[in-house]
Amino acid sequence: MGNEQYESLLRQHQGGILPNGHRASVTVQRVGSRIAAAAHKCSRQWNANNTNIQHKSPSPYTYTVVRSPDANAFVLPGNHVFVLTGLFKYAHDEDELASVLGHEMAHNLARHAGERVSENILFTILRRLALIIDPPGVLFALLIPAETLLYSLPHSREHEMEADRIGIILASEACYDPRAAKRVFSRMKQDAESGNGGAPPPEFLSTHPGYDTRLTFFDQWMGDALARFNEDSGNKCRAIREEMKRARRMAAKDHDRREGRGR
Repeated sequence: MGNEQYESLLRQHQGGILPNGHRASVTVQRVGSRIAAAAHKCSRQWNANNTNIQHKSPSPYTYTVVRSPDANAFVLPGNHVFVLTGLFKYAHDEDELASVLGHEMAHNLARHAGERVSENILFTILRRLALIIDPPGVLFALLIPAETLLYSLPHSREHEMEADRIGIILASEACYDPRAAKRVFSRMKQDAESGNGGAPPPEFLSTHPGYDTRLTFFDQWMGDALARFNEDSGNKCRAIREEMKRARRMAAKDHDRREGRGR
């Protein structure tokens, strides 16, 4: 399913996909690869105690950056990562990009897509039973909004919260500052409050938790994430952070060289 979606999206965005050598593509590949490695490591650690976490990735990750004003990123089943460039309005550096990619990879790690498929099968059966029991459809008409408000939307919000929590752990395990997640969501909140894109729906009618809810829970989870980030008095990540700086400088120089040749 994920591979078919991947091929379809590649065709759909064919004219807007940035080349692999583009600075944004290189950055997404670099950050995403570190998050993916952290996801694999964490899945092995958690597998014995959490049956919702898959033990290993079934396939390597792919990274596609699409030129678009939309601020979005997602990971398809099969580990296909898409980043739309509008996201960089909110994610200004690698730590902030890592918080977003960590969240999206967490959805795959926790197998949320598979859960949704199973739930859809169950609810399809229930809808058919409702029509058999009550052919006029009164029971069916009551079931749909009740299913949405009492189960589907709350469960979707639970998935988002779980991905938030796992995401900052993945980011910190990959030596990205987990506090960056709050900066990203704070910018999104400010943008929403300023009226850009319209007011969000009430939380109970939304598939996602409200910004205030997410920011509050980040505070609750941050202790564990920072403990990972600062492990061994910061020595665990010190060399890696220096390596990240060198990689950024090299990417910037390579970008400048390519831009110079194009003029």
